[in-house]
Amino acid sequence: METKIIKRALVSVFHKDGLEEILRTLHAEGVELLSTGGTQSFIESLGIPCKKVEDVTTYPSILGGRVKTLHPKVFGGILGRREHEGDQQQMQQYDIPAIDLVIVDLYPFEDTVASGASEADIIEKIDIGGISLIRAAAKNFNDVIIVPSKAEYKPLLELLKKQGAKSELADRKWFATQAFGVSSHYDTAIHQWFAK
Repeated sequence: METKIIKRALVSVFHKDGLEEILRTLHAEGVELLSTGGTQSFIESLGIPCKKVEDVTTYPSILGGRVKTLHPKVFGGILGRREHEGDQQQMQQYDIPAIDLVIVDLYPFEDTVASGASEADIIEKIDIGGISLIRAAAKNFNDVIIVPSKAEYKPLLELLKKQGAKSELADRKWFATQAFGVSSHYDTAIHQWFAK
């Protein structure tokens, strides 16, 4: 089946501007929202219900926020293949909720370097959870839409307005292509900084 319905979305972003209309549209379409920290507070401030990722994983955000989403219940929900019987059985067995849309962006590594920040501050802006979510959702483009940066907010909104909470394989593949571009650029920037 090429058409996939978006029933649940994970939203965890650094840049919240431009997100409000997307969130309102998803809510109007009956999509359940999952989120973390500041993004969750932002969603709730709009009067939109949102479930905490911690309620799904039963783990708090730990190590000063370094580990929030890195958990089998999150990554299983993204990577689980919807037409794969074994995956579906395991998702049921371990109570892993399917995640159909991931909206995430990365810590501003390049901006932090450009600001003349200390090495310790720059290191903390190396995103781990975000980049992992982007790669996982892009890998499973057969089932999941990945929105890897603010640049993809508008295309997502256009898709939602045109099709409702549904996507076609070509849509998901397009977003996955953008996602690998984002992750490639990000890793290159980190590599260049270390190489200096």
